[in-house]
Amino acid sequence: MKRQRNVKIVATLGPASDTHDMIRALHEAGVDVFRLNMSHGTQEEIRAKHAIIRQVEAELDSPIAILADLQGPKLRVGDFVRGAEELENGASFRLDLDPADGDATRVCLPHPEIFAAIEPGVSLLVNDGKIRLKVESCGADFAECTVIAGGRISNHKGVNVPDVELPLAALSEKDRSDLEFACALGVDWLALSFVQRVEDVTEARALVKGRAAIMVKVEKPKAVERFEDILAVCDGVMVARGDLGVELPVQAVPPIQKRLIRKCRAAAKPVIVATQMLESMIESPMPTRAEVSDVATAIYEGSDAVMLSAESAAGQFPVQAVQTMDRVAIEVEADPTYAQIIAASRSIKGSSVADGIVAAAREIAETADIKAICCFTQSGTTALLTARERPGVPIIAMTSLRGTARRLALTWGCTCVMTGELARFKDAVVNAARAARAQGFATESDQIVLTAGVPFNVPGTTNILRVAPCDERLIYSTDPE
Repeated sequence: MKRQRNVKIVATLGPASDTHDMIRALHEAGVDVFRLNMSHGTQEEIRAKHAIIRQVEAELDSPIAILADLQGPKLRVGDFVRGAEELENGASFRLDLDPADGDATRVCLPHPEIFAAIEPGVSLLVNDGKIRLKVESCGADFAECTVIAGGRISNHKGVNVPDVELPLAALSEKDRSDLEFACALGVDWLALSFVQRVEDVTEARALVKGRAAIMVKVEKPKAVERFEDILAVCDGVMVARGDLGVELPVQAVPPIQKRLIRKCRAAAKPVIVATQMLESMIESPMPTRAEVSDVATAIYEGSDAVMLSAESAAGQFPVQAVQTMDRVAIEVEADPTYAQIIAASRSIKGSSVADGIVAAAREIAETADIKAICCFTQSGTTALLTARERPGVPIIAMTSLRGTARRLALTWGCTCVMTGELARFKDAVVNAARAARAQGFATESDQIVLTAGVPFNVPGTTNILRVAPCDERLIYSTDPE
């Protein structure tokens, strides 16, 4: 489906958006990728949403990416006798392994891994950082703390430990079950939560066995510290600003977001900016000006996609939230400043033939009167490299593999078109011209740039750049076999 923008929109499905009519309306409003949150709903409920998305995809003949987001290990306190307590600043509070219900002086924290990792002076955050505790003394089964920032604490509130690396695997037993389920179902992207080290990604990749692309959610300080190593072993990144803003000073998040986006672009790997982008639209049909500015900033920075969470999953105005993102993206990308920023940040120097070809394709397209860049790709790499260039004309990613088309639906600027397997270069030129016309990017009097690899249908062989007419009569009269 042709969009009027390059940045992609990811929307989370939930109770407010799990019907066929709503999912179709969301896609038509602008959603390119649907996120299935494995933290909510049963596997059968996830299966039903997946089936509806694929039905909509078939109805509209428009490749749609599906992202399954694994829950990751959840660290939570136990129960309180009265359900909740109010912690006062300066008070003492104990966390321990005693399963007895808690009170105003203590509560169970059923995670011995935390007690094994912490030491005096470490901060513990409860309820998304609203409550801050400082560890005064600790042992294998307890931590005596001082309440630095008090507040209401209740049953099963989450705990963050920002100052230490926890000896926890990114994949819980639930995650392993959900991973196999999602891969067997046929999702296109798998998002990993709680990533702290390279091994968390390589472990998941061994289990995925190539059935889905792997996206790392950067939500832990250790993932930020080791980002370049983690980026090298994943396929894409989600900047999960919610947890980052809990575990790091909030003022540190914007520069981290900017750095991560730039590094992802340099590596030609898609990056999503997520969390609280239009949060007021959960209950209001209109966003705040600050939220619009936040979405615009992510687009100006060059992100591949922006994401809706509760806004589309549980909000009252899911379609309006998508339409708002769509309008903001169109407005930003029409701003001459946007093109200047994108061009100024283009500092990638590749060393392969494919790097040279995609760079040349962009320069030719922006110098001459070229309407689109058509790239034939099997693995998706050529389209990713082309998107890294952020050209000023549309990118048409042409592939014979449905899975590649779906995964590329997340990538900046890519309109994905299915094509049959090709045997001759002339067939590729004709198919590219037809696709450019069919998508409304060009007419018969226009020209396109085409990149491809010979032999065809072999990943990693991009070695041809061709400026071609969109008039098939000219192609047949001038192109070699």
